Amino acid sequence: MVEVPAPLGPSARRWLVTGASRGIGHAVAALAASRGERVCIVGRDPGIAGIAAAIGGDVFGISADVTSPDDVARIAAEVEARWGGLDVLVNNAGLHRGGGLERIGDADWEATLATNLTGPMRMIRALAGLMPQGGSVVNVGAVVGFRGFPGDSCYGASKAGLTGLTNVLAVELARRQIRVNMVVPGFVQTEMTATISERARKAIISRIPLQRMGTAEEMAEVCWSVAGSTYMTGSVVFTDGGLMCNL
Repeated sequence: MVEVPAPLGPSARRWLVTGASRGIGHAVAALAASRGERVCIVGRDPGIAGIAAAIGGDVFGISADVTSPDDVARIAAEVEARWGGLDVLVNNAGLHRGGGLERIGDADWEATLATNLTGPMRMIRALAGLMPQGGSVVNVGAVVGFRGFPGDSCYGASKAGLTGLTNVLAVELARRQIRVNMVVPGFVQTEMTATISERARKAIISRIPLQRMGTAEEMAEVCWSVAGSTYMTGSVVFTDGGLMCNL
């Protein structure tokens, strides 16, 4: 059954979610729309407009790549033209390139950092000027940014860098009352984790105290809460079923 979005009210916030074609980003966008918010979804999928229409409510899509400075400028211009400002930015777009140290190519390294670290920086830089006092940025991190997982140096380094960016910008943007926080999902059922072998899947779940994977919808609820927490900034919120406690 499709949830019918609540009617828009005068207090509806304006959300922009990157990497919203699927997975956690899509779940965040759908949740916000279902609660009467205005939502812009961004993704590289050329069918992003159709994805936005399927979510329903006051949602529109922009087909763009956060690694492209021109695309980021276009996103900011379109948001300003349509809404005149932005209240919530969720930096969810991510790229995972695995492989041990000897197998990592420069292209893999650079592509991963461009998407997972440089992309969020550019998005915040381009859109913070459109945010009023009380604006909120939610960066989506990863457990591998805090704990070492062999074969994940590209992804881990990029997400660790995003943690540092979150901390610095939380202080820097506080004078404008813009909050910057990070949500750190654990092992979540998404297309990114669907390729993991059954053996690896069981090994990871065995380390999760709640003994199961999370869902994109559960991550969306946390992003919603963090986005609206008016006295939270520079915080890192682990949503991992207790995985970090057991590593």
